[in-house]
Amino acid sequence: MTGVRLLTFPTAGPDDTSALRLAAEHGVDPTSILAVIGKTEGNGCVNDFSRTLSAAAWEPHLRPDAVTVFSGGTEGVLSPHVNLLIADDDSGEHYDRGMVAAATTTAPIPLADLGREGQMDAVRDTVAKMIADLGVATSDVHLVLVKCPLLTSTDITELRSQGIEPASADTYESMGRSRAASSLGIAVALDEIDVDAARDALAGRGTAWSNRASASAGAELDSCHILVVAESPNASNPLRALHTEMKDGFDLDALTDAAALIDQRGGTIRQLFVKAEADPSGSIRGLRHTMLTDSDINSTRHARAAVGALAAAVKGDGAVYVSGGAEHQGRPGGGSVTFLYELGDPT
Repeated sequence: MTGVRLLTFPTAGPDDTSALRLAAEHGVDPTSILAVIGKTEGNGCVNDFSRTLSAAAWEPHLRPDAVTVFSGGTEGVLSPHVNLLIADDDSGEHYDRGMVAAATTTAPIPLADLGREGQMDAVRDTVAKMIADLGVATSDVHLVLVKCPLLTSTDITELRSQGIEPASADTYESMGRSRAASSLGIAVALDEIDVDAARDALAGRGTAWSNRASASAGAELDSCHILVVAESPNASNPLRALHTEMKDGFDLDALTDAAALIDQRGGTIRQLFVKAEADPSGSIRGLRHTMLTDSDINSTRHARAAVGALAAAVKGDGAVYVSGGAEHQGRPGGGSVTFLYELGDPT
């Protein structure tokens, strides 16, 4: 059982690791860092090498089993930052439960499996084991965050040289396919859907989603980096979590209702993890949107900017984790949402 602390720091650039020094001032040893979850100022697309730079800058300072998840794209009011999830089993004995977390990676995802059932099953099995190792029920889990691979042009050429057709011949589309496979694997592991429903959804024969999955894709890795965040009665710390969903791109009520509940519980919002996408129907509440027909700016960038403004307004600052591309992460056109918040001293 690993209780956790959460520290969030702004960054001056993708290679900025000054948070290590600032965390040390809070008594944090780098070997206690389970995960570094950050937003970088790249385009969030296939060629966003700000993610690669961030991972390369951070990973030498972390223990071998720690994970890094960097999501590109800080459009609009979003601000580049890192969130440190720190193992801490000594947060006091005054709380009747607390937040716990686990982090790990899957084995490398074979290129032929990317965006397909092989990737979905690998994520499902890994998440299920992480939950079992934490000793919590699936209902105690509030967030499963995954960074997964994508297909580069070289990967696609390599597969075809072997007589294998990739899940997608378009590198940008492969990001969505990868996010979809990971998210459906999470949904099965959390008992939100069964495996048959997941397979149908992956094949485009049905609709299914998880309100606790957050998946992003990048070229900087070949395996899936996974973080599971849950509450447990066997931990004692002030951190708590609450998950919900946005029904569409400007469902402010979902965010303010959750914030009001946190306030009723005496909590202070520490972070939001939000997924956002352009509604695939091409309209929102009966009016046409142009996010999917803009040839200059990818739809994920539009969605991050729009939803990021809502999330930042609710938190009170722009250091919020908003990730574009919400395939099977919340209902179509909406997105999964997880709040992390902190209670005051119960004594």
